[in-house]
Amino acid sequence: MRKPFIPLSGLLALATLMSGPAHAQTEIQWWHSMTGGLNDWVLDLSNGFNASQKEYKIVPTYKGTYDETMPAAVAAFRAGNAPHILQVYEVGTATMMAAKGAIVPVGKVLADAGYKFDPKAYIPAVVGYYTAPNGQMLSFPLNSSTTVFNYNKDLFKKAGLDPNSPPKTWPEVVLAAAKLKASGVSCPFTTSWQGWTQLESFSTWHNTEFATKGNGFGGTSARLNFNSPLHVRHIENLANMAKQGLFVYRGRGNAADAPFYSGECAMATASSSTYASIKKNAKFDFGIAPLPYYPDVAGAPQNTVIGGASLWVMAGKKAPEYKGVAAFFNYLTNAEIQAKSHQRTGYLPITLASFEATEKAGFYKQNPGTDVAVNQMIRKTTEKSRGIRLGNFVQIRAIEDEELEQVWAGKKSAKEALDSAVKRGNELLVRFEAANKN
Repeated sequence: MRKPFIPLSGLLALATLMSGPAHAQTEIQWWHSMTGGLNDWVLDLSNGFNASQKEYKIVPTYKGTYDETMPAAVAAFRAGNAPHILQVYEVGTATMMAAKGAIVPVGKVLADAGYKFDPKAYIPAVVGYYTAPNGQMLSFPLNSSTTVFNYNKDLFKKAGLDPNSPPKTWPEVVLAAAKLKASGVSCPFTTSWQGWTQLESFSTWHNTEFATKGNGFGGTSARLNFNSPLHVRHIENLANMAKQGLFVYRGRGNAADAPFYSGECAMATASSSTYASIKKNAKFDFGIAPLPYYPDVAGAPQNTVIGGASLWVMAGKKAPEYKGVAAFFNYLTNAEIQAKSHQRTGYLPITLASFEATEKAGFYKQNPGTDVAVNQMIRKTTEKSRGIRLGNFVQIRAIEDEELEQVWAGKKSAKEALDSAVKRGNELLVRFEAANKN
């Protein structure tokens, strides 16, 4: 019997009927500020999640630097086309918290989707920073870093210093810097992110207040007080080192990273996220050590302060879209994925399970010093060391830079500069409090 002829168009229509309607994926827009190798990492995370299920699709988009992304997101929110997920650096946390109606707490997004949020599973200093007083997680800590002490082992050997025994205290840093200079090193010590490393992290490491109200965690009435005798003493010591050519200031932000990679500077306080770049660029043997401290300060060392950024969920989206966001965040908490991210980037693992997985895999033994950042952060935090959460913090950072530069240039004493920074910064905090009264 001859089979009836069915035109091609008919076959296609039949196939469509048999297969049923195609299920469209729910797209989730993610705006971020990662460049270079870190942009590759973001793409890999998104592609990994997209391949793991068929319901949702994460669409990552680079929107400029941290400073550029926040205003762009504010403008987009007002226009009604904000992304679902926004990456915001840690200094923008208080500003995001104050943006009532613009964000949805991550803890709520996860709970609504049926995922359990267990704060005990996270590194305390990380989860504590992004958690509200009621215990609800506000944003998802994607790329958390902290401050570490990098040093050039080859230059240490040349100067007659033990390459496996970096300075533990600030007096030891001065002695090491003097030996390095005597051996011909033009830049014995430098620092990146001077406000973050020498004022903010310095404060928490010494369990000393940076600002009142638990460094801002207790509310918008917090005021700066990093002009204490300890802070003045430290900046004075650095100023004296600068006069002797033992400390060389190389500029704002991460400007001091490159002189360390090149082998020009022998010691540097920097972000733990420099690990990948040092490993890639340095032509010398290097070490990573905990931050130095003053041994006569009670409670020191405590824990270092958080850096990096977190992911905020924007308001005004549909319920299925929030389910997709929750599924993505749940995917990111996977211990294996966290461990791989930590090992790849130098950013902290956000969960204790991913830290333990990295340790079990022998990564820290194979790459000595890569556990320093985690060990500095997994200590129990205090009211003075939990972190710093202040309004107008971006502008306060700029003031810190301006005033410290006056000290390094010999134009102001440490006390004058810190008093001025506190006064100017508090004026900004007064404005922020007035603008965010309930």
